[in-house]
Amino acid sequence: MDAVEDVKGRLSIEDVISRYVELKRAGRNFRGLSPFNNEKSPSFMVSPEKQIWHDFSSGKGGNMFSFVMEMEGIDFRGALELLARQAGIDLSQYQKSGGGQRTQQKQRLSEALELAAKFYQAHFKKNRPSLDYIIKKRKFTKETALKFRIGYAPNSGDASTRFLLNKGFTLNELKQAGLTTQRYQQPGDMFRDRLMIPLMDPFGSVIGFTARTLVDEANAPKYINTPQTILYDKSRHVFGMHLAKEAIRKNGYVVVVEGNMDVIASHQVGVSQTVATAGTAITEQHLKMVGRLTHDVRLAFDQDLAGLAAAERAIPLASKQDISLSILTLTSAKDPDELIQKDPTAWQKAIDNPQYALDWLIERYQDQLDLTGAQGKRQFTDILFKVIRQLDDSVEQDHYINRLSKLIGINPEALRTKLTKGAAAKPTLKRRTSTPAQDDASQRELIKAQNHFLAIMLMQPGLRMYLKLLTDDILPQPAAKKLLTYLKKYPKFVFEETAEVPPETREYCQILVLLYEELYQEVELLDMRYEAAQLRARLLQQYVKFRKTALAKLMRDNGDSNELLTQAKELDMLLNSTKGDN
Repeated sequence: MDAVEDVKGRLSIEDVISRYVELKRAGRNFRGLSPFNNEKSPSFMVSPEKQIWHDFSSGKGGNMFSFVMEMEGIDFRGALELLARQAGIDLSQYQKSGGGQRTQQKQRLSEALELAAKFYQAHFKKNRPSLDYIIKKRKFTKETALKFRIGYAPNSGDASTRFLLNKGFTLNELKQAGLTTQRYQQPGDMFRDRLMIPLMDPFGSVIGFTARTLVDEANAPKYINTPQTILYDKSRHVFGMHLAKEAIRKNGYVVVVEGNMDVIASHQVGVSQTVATAGTAITEQHLKMVGRLTHDVRLAFDQDLAGLAAAERAIPLASKQDISLSILTLTSAKDPDELIQKDPTAWQKAIDNPQYALDWLIERYQDQLDLTGAQGKRQFTDILFKVIRQLDDSVEQDHYINRLSKLIGINPEALRTKLTKGAAAKPTLKRRTSTPAQDDASQRELIKAQNHFLAIMLMQPGLRMYLKLLTDDILPQPAAKKLLTYLKKYPKFVFEETAEVPPETREYCQILVLLYEELYQEVELLDMRYEAAQLRARLLQQYVKFRKTALAKLMRDNGDSNELLTQAKELDMLLNSTKGDN
């Protein structure tokens, strides 16, 4: 049995996508507004016949699994689990011995946690101190409390444990879910007399809780969390992701804060692209999760030593994920929640003015260290050189060496010597020369040109003379590269639904057919020839621009420019060879 094929057999792609996009019938297909871009004219197409989708505005496309991966910011396994639940399919029947038992165990714990959340919500409505704390002190609305499913754990010792045992769960299951603990040889509630904030996975399923005391006591921790379980791992969990995904995708960036209350406050004032980690302990897994939705990450940690250290730790982690990391400075409040209560517009202003992480670090350590003495200067350079060594651009490294030289009054050559001596193989810190929005727009245009060109090449064998000059390194996507190689090898190949093509290109070919039928089926051959020539020229222009940028960097770094100049001239010749095409 194949779980993927069974899911496809039970779900139609238009039903899956209509959960996210309003679709309207357009002949044999469905049409809607792109969920990836703000647009007024619908350019998003779904083909029930081919079970594929294509977004003409971004060039993205695929099947129901790739769509869910895009929308939810999850990997293929996560998309399979989500769609299997929608289809009523138990994935454990497809797993080897032992795997099915673990899946059933997860399901039982998930059901217990969901019921616990409802139990806490019911008690929250009846508990005046917790209501006053949320509504009066924190100034959250009832709608916000319901949105985040805020609850209250009663102070009766074992109320939630007894409730869940009566619902058919075992004591062992409740311990495994982190809801029950052993106290004085008797089972009792893990959480008592605390405000309960459910922790949810990217799909909105409860996986644990953060519990806040309502009475600040010297010996009692303000917050306690669900311990590590098979469902909850604080090194991977991003609070609020299930509610922030759409806003992150729409705005093109994510704001990462320390506390759950900061997230809730931010969402209440409409800044929904905000999530939290477990305090300042941001991990590579956290960055990987948000990185599936955006490469623009803005940290808003508390303006203290812990926040400073967290930002320092996050920089090399972000570099591994090709993430552009910046820091938000809060000038009139200790955290986002406090700032929002004072002035919500000041919070948005801080978000709109992020500071590149390294510049922020330099300014903070200027305040923390005494730069008039030798020891302070050594500490200052020791700390910052750990980051500067990770910059992949020698010009940028030189910029910061000169900046530090002026700040501490040390000869730049001495700093260069220190930088070189401490150099080691480390991941490179990616500082974008353009904004993420500009990068994404350029990539979208390149993919669109690629797909439009190959749609014509696939469906019009008589125009395949335009494949000349193109090589697979010019195209940005793997399936497009393979299709280009295949069409050049078999220039007379005629595509049909039953035609033999490389398996890894079949779905891509179906997307191209959908694109061709929508845009080019009624176009005159002469006009299509002109379009093919223009699209090829656009692809080559982008390729030449990219290669020249790379060559310019090599010239700066290496100094030996003869061979590089020869390559640049060859690129110009390649571009000029397309002039006169029609």
